Amino acid sequence: MTWIFSLSAECGSVSLDAEKFSQYFDQISFVLSNGTRSQCYANIFQDLEENWWCRVCCEQISEIGINTPETAYLMTELGILLYQHLQSAPDFRYALVGVEVDEFRTYSELIEDSSILSFPGLVLAETIWNEMNKPSAFRTFSLGYVWKPYEGEVYKPLLVSSVLKNKLNELLVMK
Repeated sequence: MTWIFSLSAECGSVSLDAEKFSQYFDQISFVLSNGTRSQCYANIFQDLEENWWCRVCCEQISEIGINTPETAYLMTELGILLYQHLQSAPDFRYALVGVEVDEFRTYSELIEDSSILSFPGLVLAETIWNEMNKPSAFRTFSLGYVWKPYEGEVYKPLLVSSVLKNKLNELLVMK
């Protein structure tokens, strides 16, 4: 099973906006602290509400999720770099960096569901933030945008180790 780490941004109903966003990120590269060069590639797609999204993925980063503490560190570093680049990106409505964040909420779900505020790293256009009654959890991100600050990626050994899962299951069965 593939667990993709990416930046996903919802750009609204105009495909050209998503194309501009995609072009801005496509082919940029970052050098991580371990010396690895990670080149980005971007693609666009439509959701069920016919709004356009851009997904930005980076090479050299796990596509099986966060399977080691080192992977969590590198994904967090890359997440910070993606957010830095996002600060001067073409217009978008909302965005999030993380594992499996494609279409994390449609526009109507975002507006209707206040639990969305639990997503650290969520960046909102100020117009959407205003429409949501200016939730206080958000801070200035860049001109015209606010965010709930990014908290980084987390390694959870029980999700990746069958040995640890079995030990936990044994513990749960014991009475």
